[in-house]
Amino acid sequence: MNFRAIALPIGRLLILISLLMIIPAIADAFAAHPDWRVFLVSGLLLGTAGILTTIAFRGEKPPIHFREAIVFVNASWFAFSLAAAVPFYFSGLGISFTDAFFEAVSGLTTTGSTVLTGLDGFPPGILLWRALLQWVGGIGVVALGIWLLPGLRVGGSQLFALESSEKTSKPYGKIAPFVYRLLVLYGTLTLGCLLLYRLCGMSFFNAIVHSMTTVSTGGFSTSDRSFSQFSGTAVYWVASLFMLLSSVPFLYLIRSLERRRFDRDTQIGLLLFFVTAASFGVFYFERFIVHDTPFHMFTLAVFNVVSVITTTGYAANDYLQFGPAVIAIFFVLTFFGGCSGSTAGGFKMFRIAVLTSYIQSLLRRIVRPHRVAEPRYQGHAVTGNVLEGILIFAVLYTGAFAAFSVIYMMLDLDLETALSASITALANVGPGVGNIIGPSGTFQTLPDAAKWFLALEMIIGRLEIIAAILLLTPDYWLD
Repeated sequence: MNFRAIALPIGRLLILISLLMIIPAIADAFAAHPDWRVFLVSGLLLGTAGILTTIAFRGEKPPIHFREAIVFVNASWFAFSLAAAVPFYFSGLGISFTDAFFEAVSGLTTTGSTVLTGLDGFPPGILLWRALLQWVGGIGVVALGIWLLPGLRVGGSQLFALESSEKTSKPYGKIAPFVYRLLVLYGTLTLGCLLLYRLCGMSFFNAIVHSMTTVSTGGFSTSDRSFSQFSGTAVYWVASLFMLLSSVPFLYLIRSLERRRFDRDTQIGLLLFFVTAASFGVFYFERFIVHDTPFHMFTLAVFNVVSVITTTGYAANDYLQFGPAVIAIFFVLTFFGGCSGSTAGGFKMFRIAVLTSYIQSLLRRIVRPHRVAEPRYQGHAVTGNVLEGILIFAVLYTGAFAAFSVIYMMLDLDLETALSASITALANVGPGVGNIIGPSGTFQTLPDAAKWFLALEMIIGRLEIIAAILLLTPDYWLD
């Protein structure tokens, strides 16, 4: 194992996060809040650590192979999370390091679960730091590093394939041109979202924060009331639009814009189908509980459905008050997620589409044993390796959900909270169901041990399980 190939880029990532801390430091300085010193000192310390690490391991660019890539991807998320937790811990929030680490992991993994309350009175630096973590986490720590830090270009395609859900192999010959296009698209979506939020009446600061947490499908807000702090329906439709855009494959958007045409895509169609069906379902049950205009009720139904299925986690109201049927709809949506190759988490529409086709082919062969029926996607037969990978992922996904649920119940969480906490962390959704961690609650009251396990589960979910599980296999560590 070449540990120099792992330590060198992590040192450079520490430099990157130290530079990011300048932004909230400036925001707090303009607001005359003393936390600007916390961000400045934290940035200086972490930057120094990064520079010393880089100097200690400098030299010829070390080759990074598959085993080193696996360790680096896992280590980078933990290192970045620990570094990001420092300003939370030393700020005026007065929270424990457990809570600081939980909040940092939730931000970087774009989960959006929070242990913080009283957001309306928070200084701008902390609110901006939470949004920045989600914005960076949305595009991926490694993807950002490949473009900004020359030392990470070696083995970039391996790293990016492991860290992100985009499985296309070298879509532009080399990984760097693709990451460049990805960052341009990501920045353009963020800017467009910001401008439309401003037109909808948001303050400039709110528009900045929410554009970053919308496009990253992260869900952090500037208020305990989340999106219900905003009036009118236009802002909800803008948010729904950009959450959906950020949940379709970024490679599809890049290629469609370059070709100036939008072709049919199976997983996008499946996502829109689930959004439409669930929105009308929620609207149907909501109208018996809420006394409001039909259009406003439908707007909130669409917004909440899109927020959950894209794993963003905003809340326009406490939709869990609409009865058991609505609770069941949102709990199921938590498993789904957006499309592969997007900022969204969850099981992903690509896998759902392939598994559905596989089940259909099995049923056809049962009815007619001599019939040739292959699972297909986008009109093409699904190869055995792809199908095997999806089936393995489905087993690991279910197993991880069950195992962490048992752990949370052992930590005295009730069944509803344990199941909901497990899937919302694994799918990187944010709010769960129930009175404790539902859309109107927080994770603050959970025991510290549960928060550490939840943070671990968030990272495992962000790495789509496989990259994390490989470290636990004995063969991985054998030369």
